[in-house]
Amino acid sequence: MSIQEDQIKALVERRQSAALGGGEKRIEAQHAKGKLTARERIAKLLDPGSFEEFDMFVQHRCTNFGMDASHTDGDGVVTGQGTIDGRLVFIYAQDFTVNGGSLSKTMSEKICKVMDTAVKVGAPLIGLNDSGGARIQEGIDALAGYGEIFERNILSSGVIPQISVIMGPCAGGAVYSPALTDFTIMVDKTSYMFLTGPTVVKSVTGETVTQEELGGAAVHSGKSGVAHFASDTEDDAIDKVKRLLSFLPQNNLEEAPRRASSDPVGRVSDSLNSVIPDNPNKAYDMYGVIEAIVDDGDFFEVHRNFARNIIVGFAHMGGRSVGVVANQPGVLAGVLDINASRKAARFVRFCDAFNIPLLTLVDVPGFLCGTQQEYGAIITNGAKLLYAYGEATVPKVTVTLRKSYGGAHIVMSCKQLRGDINYAWPSAAIAVMGADGAVGVLYGKELKAETDPQKQAALAEQRKEEYNELFCNPYQAAQKGYIEDVIEPRNTRFRVIRAFEVLAQKRQELPAKKHDNMPL
Repeated sequence: MSIQEDQIKALVERRQSAALGGGEKRIEAQHAKGKLTARERIAKLLDPGSFEEFDMFVQHRCTNFGMDASHTDGDGVVTGQGTIDGRLVFIYAQDFTVNGGSLSKTMSEKICKVMDTAVKVGAPLIGLNDSGGARIQEGIDALAGYGEIFERNILSSGVIPQISVIMGPCAGGAVYSPALTDFTIMVDKTSYMFLTGPTVVKSVTGETVTQEELGGAAVHSGKSGVAHFASDTEDDAIDKVKRLLSFLPQNNLEEAPRRASSDPVGRVSDSLNSVIPDNPNKAYDMYGVIEAIVDDGDFFEVHRNFARNIIVGFAHMGGRSVGVVANQPGVLAGVLDINASRKAARFVRFCDAFNIPLLTLVDVPGFLCGTQQEYGAIITNGAKLLYAYGEATVPKVTVTLRKSYGGAHIVMSCKQLRGDINYAWPSAAIAVMGADGAVGVLYGKELKAETDPQKQAALAEQRKEEYNELFCNPYQAAQKGYIEDVIEPRNTRFRVIRAFEVLAQKRQELPAKKHDNMPL
């Protein structure tokens, strides 16, 4: 055997060894927890044969606490590039079989390199997180490594899509990288995120709580809103990444790819003509409206379990990727509260950053009242959504279905927030407030002067009818040019798609500034 053949054999053996990470026993332990290894996850996520690895032979440089005797090629993270459905992506996957996936300075350098390359070429970045946190033996170097990653998350924000998938532990300072990315996906029962674990919580507050109760997928997808998606399995999480990317552009200078659809642009939905109940206080399901107007009824919801009184997600209309924001009358009457406002604001800002047009479906009675909301800063949080719509320069089409009252009307992409094309159904009621509240304000003295209860009730009904006829309809707004047209509900799909076609070449710039100061 020649020297060159010996070298090639040694290379192959070292590659095979590096691919085993922490070794077969630790791989078996990972599988026993119902978790895949870093390389198995990458293989499932990327197109077959497309993965090209970076820095396979990097090793840590720490000599503290006996670490100089523990060197593993790759140092606990697999990084590189590949394709998903033929589109370039960059990826890093932490390897829990190597030192618990703990972050060292060299691991951070590997992650930072792949992040820098993703920005340089303009392609999405996907992080598969499965780490015990900072490598304690490295001290401040590990913390510096986190800082380098966070800074790149910040600089990449709004430039390339960043997706975090939590597939194991993610605790302490490590949680801030996913929090800085655009979307976070968690796996139920095998992943968790928290700043301080149950042991510390117990010692500080006396509260007994499990890891799942403190920071599991159900908690963060339903209560805190930290996670945008919760998946039952790792395979489901990987499928969600693929589906999410199908709606997104590669970077902020491109548009999302068009998708072929056999669903006719001019398809009408007769069911929409009867979807609004006769009783203005009766709920209906906004999902039915969304599915009736988007291509093939296919809607990919974001933050499904959080702030369910507002719906956000992606769909295609006429083959074009659009972001949908819709009040949900079936939950809290579709009212805006703190969580709904910040949920929608973040989604609107993402769509605006990545050239995804916005469709807003409005049925909102107002903002939720009460001390809990006021003490929790509903004013500031409501202003986040107002600000997001007001600064957005992507095409914005708004359809008011029923109620659009008070400040909530303004916040939901009204004409004055530079809504491009605003439509209304004949059932739309656009006013400062509903008839019940308005009659009490406008005719309170008159009603109080009527001492006969029956006559008072009849007078109140008469005044409500007068108010409804004057204000609670779309025609006053149409007369003043605040909406472009009152449309028949069954034609909504066609009118919205045509509006987006008209707005496809829209150009709108914001005043020159270093950056904004939105109400955080």
